[in-house]
Amino acid sequence: MQLLGYCADRVVETRWAFQTRAATQKGAMMPKSLSSLLEDAAAAYPDREAVVLGDVRLTYAQVNGAANQVANLLASRGIQRGDKVALSCPNLPYFPIVYYGILKAGATVVPLNILLKGREVAYHLADSDAKAYFCFQGTPELPIGAEGWEGFGQTDSCEQFFLITVDPTAASPIDGAETLGQALAGQAPTFDTVAVDDDDTAVILYTSGTTGQPKGAELRHRNMYDNARSGTDLFGADPARPDTYLCVLPLFHSFGQTVIQNGAFAFGGTVVLLPRFEAKPALALMQKENVTFFAGVPTMYWGLLGALDDTVDVSKLASNLRVAAAGGSALPVEVHRDFEKRFGVTILEGYGLSETSPVASFSEYGAPARPGSIGIPIPGVEMKLLQPGTWDEIEWTPDAVGEIAIKGHNIMKGYYNRPDATAESIQDGWFRSGDLARRDADGWYYIVDRSKDMIIRGGFNVYPREIEEVLMTHPDVSLAAVVGVPHESHGEEIKAYIIPVEGANASESDIVAWAKEQMAAYKYPRIVQFVPSLPMTATGKILKRELS
Repeated sequence: MQLLGYCADRVVETRWAFQTRAATQKGAMMPKSLSSLLEDAAAAYPDREAVVLGDVRLTYAQVNGAANQVANLLASRGIQRGDKVALSCPNLPYFPIVYYGILKAGATVVPLNILLKGREVAYHLADSDAKAYFCFQGTPELPIGAEGWEGFGQTDSCEQFFLITVDPTAASPIDGAETLGQALAGQAPTFDTVAVDDDDTAVILYTSGTTGQPKGAELRHRNMYDNARSGTDLFGADPARPDTYLCVLPLFHSFGQTVIQNGAFAFGGTVVLLPRFEAKPALALMQKENVTFFAGVPTMYWGLLGALDDTVDVSKLASNLRVAAAGGSALPVEVHRDFEKRFGVTILEGYGLSETSPVASFSEYGAPARPGSIGIPIPGVEMKLLQPGTWDEIEWTPDAVGEIAIKGHNIMKGYYNRPDATAESIQDGWFRSGDLARRDADGWYYIVDRSKDMIIRGGFNVYPREIEEVLMTHPDVSLAAVVGVPHESHGEEIKAYIIPVEGANASESDIVAWAKEQMAAYKYPRIVQFVPSLPMTATGKILKRELS
């Protein structure tokens, strides 16, 4: 991390500048830039550790100073308020440094999935009208080469475009690019943050593109700021007792970005980075760094449980761990119960989408567990259930299933340059999610399934998640994914892909026979296939569209 080697007197200068500005602005009502999460923490806790990666331990003053260098670089290259700047980077300290530097310059951050290929990168750069691109290049985490650069170079929006390789050790950066080390040489660690309106776009997050081309969700400064600050209500966050967060969720994704990075910075916490999730290294880091806050998708919790052995001090992990949060997809009830049994911590399930900044609902911190529930709407947010395919609210009963609609401070501005798509998804401030759920008498929501994942077999609606929950109770089933496959007479047939537990005795036909006894005739899977693994996204979600 030689890029952060600026002298001690400049660290003091940076700290003094922020403390002075904070005193000047005391009591003033000003729009909040998302960058103020870092700036306020640097002013209040300059010497507190902000980011940890191996032996690299950066304080808030250091991260803020480096982000100021990035902002100075962008300003010197003509980047102005509202310009789009893309960022591809694994979970490394460069990510928050460049992320907040872009925000300080008044520009909009466009985080890109690090697994995108060159052609896909070119699409995102052109679609977002990016004027600059910070790219961690030439690694297995980001397989981009000249293809991506040349593909973008053929578009009309690249006249003032420049590319910076976010890797100071890159021996042969992309032709026409410069390394971050070269670009930041001589840039000052102080910067006057560009004033923005809280309705300005802070971040453009691209949807997964399961239907058609990916769309960029425009999130305002206030969307992202308020969502990050909601940690007080959601998790009991307290800057006087800062948490240590293990960051295994990719920072380019909304979950890791808001709940871990921005959420930690909002309360002066420490982010311990792990570039790629692996259960054993994650458990080792949790022990070494005394992690108090873990957030992950269900497959990560499944992985942690499967990696427990005699080398793991579960009692130490349990004594440190204060919050365990899950989102991204439905958490199997069996995983929820097993984790609570082993770690003594109730997993708080939440729900949200890129378009909702992302958090829309969460289980109540300190409340009795309700396995399978995504909780209640967070403060300032409303949710209701619609008749699928319409904007009409369903008549509520405990078993009524409808499509989740969301309204509140977290709703995106819209899809970038896609007014028709925006109008289809937002009406009178309500955003329709595409997710099917039910609501109990206390107002807690329970995801039934994605509307696009629902299987229609012989005219009956079948929800894969329900079948997966049942299959997970079989002693020989470790993980299950259920999909619909074409069938000549029924329209769709139910197929289950199963990762068996080690040493399992049951055959595929045994699982089918067992499932037949557990479920109604139209629900149980007629086809079962044992697999060693399941295809997953970079965030750990199971890619059902690759199963057939």
